[in-house]
Amino acid sequence: MDKKRVIPFSPPDVGEAEIQEIAQALQSGWITTGPRTKLLEKRLAAYLCTGRTDVDVVSRAEAYQNKVVCLSSCTAAEELILRILGIGPGDEVIVPAYTYTATAAAVIHCGARVVFVDIQKDGDAQTHLPEMDFDRLEKAITPQTKAVIPVDLGGLVCDYERLYAILDRKKPLFTPKQGDGSPLCELSARMQKALGRVAVVADSAHSLGASRMHNGAWTYCGRLADFTCFSFHAVKSFTTGEGGAAAWNPLPGIQDEELYRMFQLLSLHGQSKDAFAKSQAGSWEYDIIGPWYKCNMTDVMGAMGLRQLDRFPQMLERRQQLIRRYDAFCDQQGIAHLLHTTPTVHGSGHLYLVRIPNICEEQRNQIIEKMAQRGVAVNVHFKPLPMMTAYRALGWDISAFPNAYAYYQNLISLPLYSKLSDADADYVCSSLQAAMEEIR
Repeated sequence: MDKKRVIPFSPPDVGEAEIQEIAQALQSGWITTGPRTKLLEKRLAAYLCTGRTDVDVVSRAEAYQNKVVCLSSCTAAEELILRILGIGPGDEVIVPAYTYTATAAAVIHCGARVVFVDIQKDGDAQTHLPEMDFDRLEKAITPQTKAVIPVDLGGLVCDYERLYAILDRKKPLFTPKQGDGSPLCELSARMQKALGRVAVVADSAHSLGASRMHNGAWTYCGRLADFTCFSFHAVKSFTTGEGGAAAWNPLPGIQDEELYRMFQLLSLHGQSKDAFAKSQAGSWEYDIIGPWYKCNMTDVMGAMGLRQLDRFPQMLERRQQLIRRYDAFCDQQGIAHLLHTTPTVHGSGHLYLVRIPNICEEQRNQIIEKMAQRGVAVNVHFKPLPMMTAYRALGWDISAFPNAYAYYQNLISLPLYSKLSDADADYVCSSLQAAMEEIR
């Protein structure tokens, strides 16, 4: 047996550059939303368009400003997107049963009804991504459906071409809401009219850096859906500690500046000026446009993100190296796993999901315990939401989602992060092999 190691599941990759930038932000006297957050937004917008982290967004500010908004979390980004789209009581939003609670909770926060849909049996045929069953999705759309939230789980993006084809067929069922004269409702009404169909709001918490062949061209996650929300939580491949962002594609008749402005209002109490604007000499006075929310990103978080983005391509490449190592082991052992690279998909390598053949949920849990005894922390992504107390209380039952349960019951997420060494990855593999042998 290999000498016991201690391997955490997903520690953050934070280097001296991030520490120095955070220190400079603290020393600057400006630590809430300010110049570093605004610069990060532009750089992220450039990255989503080009896949490059070295674009000069200062001299080309007009090309990349008002395209991305940084916020306190991915959940906040999703909720603000739904509110800007005017989704609320009486509306329905379709969500895969196989996801984390944030995907559905944001819908509930807005007062809309979550409609769960089962995933495809054993996941997508190409990547094994636990993606929504498109036939079930199409049947679930009603005149009350206002959005679908596909989940780009593990760093793999969904089949948006197929999703849009379904929504286009269902256009006759869609009726845009009417405005009531208030700024937010009028914007929502115009947006729904401009879309003319159910909106696509991607939960891409895991998938910054992923891409897919879409309409004949490679397209980065963030440019595939109508709206996309990202997570920068500590366990993500790109982190600001906490934090997240919202991105969007252009809509006819809707100006990016107008959308960005509404995100700013919703994320800062409906206040017409942020702290940076108010700090300018003689600019103290402001208005409250609506009694809204508090979920802005700070410049301390933005500082960390700026230096993370510098290193992001190298961190993604390291994840791909580890994935290739895991793939070789799993293929040799006959273990199903996500396929992060295919002719039409390039994943970001956020999670490495494996499904152990011919075991039940209890045996899966035994393997997890035995790996923990060897010092290897693993996880499960995810326990389907209809199994959770809060969603059972809303009337959902896992028996209605057999594919989601079958996917979950033999699934394990292996450690995958850019600081993981080859030797540690090999130890993970040998520990998994030993644990599987012990329970059989």
